[in-house]
Amino acid sequence: MEGIRINKYLSGMGICSRREADRLLEEGRVRVNGKPAVPGQRIMDEDVIKVDGRTVTADLKGEPVLLAFHKPRGIVCSTTSNDKAVNIVQYINYKDRIFPVGRLDKDSEGIILMTNRGELVNLINKGRYGHEKEYIVTCRRKVTDAFLKAMQEGVDIMIPVIDAGESEKQSAGGREYVNIRTKPCVAKRIDDYSFDIILTQGLNRQIRRMCDALGNYVERLKRIRVMNIELGDLPEGAWREVTGGELAELERMIGLK
Repeated sequence: MEGIRINKYLSGMGICSRREADRLLEEGRVRVNGKPAVPGQRIMDEDVIKVDGRTVTADLKGEPVLLAFHKPRGIVCSTTSNDKAVNIVQYINYKDRIFPVGRLDKDSEGIILMTNRGELVNLINKGRYGHEKEYIVTCRRKVTDAFLKAMQEGVDIMIPVIDAGESEKQSAGGREYVNIRTKPCVAKRIDDYSFDIILTQGLNRQIRRMCDALGNYVERLKRIRVMNIELGDLPEGAWREVTGGELAELERMIGLK
């Protein structure tokens, strides 16, 4: 099937979580092309989506913007927040309206891209393209050879049905959580308690759930790369513009050039 489910789209655009999106849909607060949206509806690139009368799709009247931001822990990656945490848009307070590209959970830190270009959000977030994201993970227990091998080969984790794919949703049978085996990945030890991992999928709290399933627990999680865009020495809480050859390479990787 073409398009993307509307709750996943709203989550990917940084509006809210998928669960919150479903609630907004049930309350009739979401419209697509002027008509009330329904749960499960699929969104196409040309659709215009509004939440509470405000357009969700990117506003390209101004100059295209792409920022690399070093998100601190405690900041939520949505444009609204149901808890008392500061959301990422409020924190950056950029002059133009921008969206986070994907998510980085509240307790994690590191690089996240921010843009007003809707096509970038959609192309980078689509899991089937297998775009790399790299993390440094510090654990409470030692990183053993067996632990690393299991991480590399794939781990059975439980994720909310709302975050699962179509086939898992259909087989859920009314359960709130479903079992998914993560894709093989690259994982290398840094020291006794930390490791580097490169993922090509982005399940909800995936690294934390993988570690939990293997009897280890994440103490600190820091994303250091999204595709070709690296965190480098960008200070925590700061952002920089992505331009020139770095931007051109990103656009080439997602098929825009």
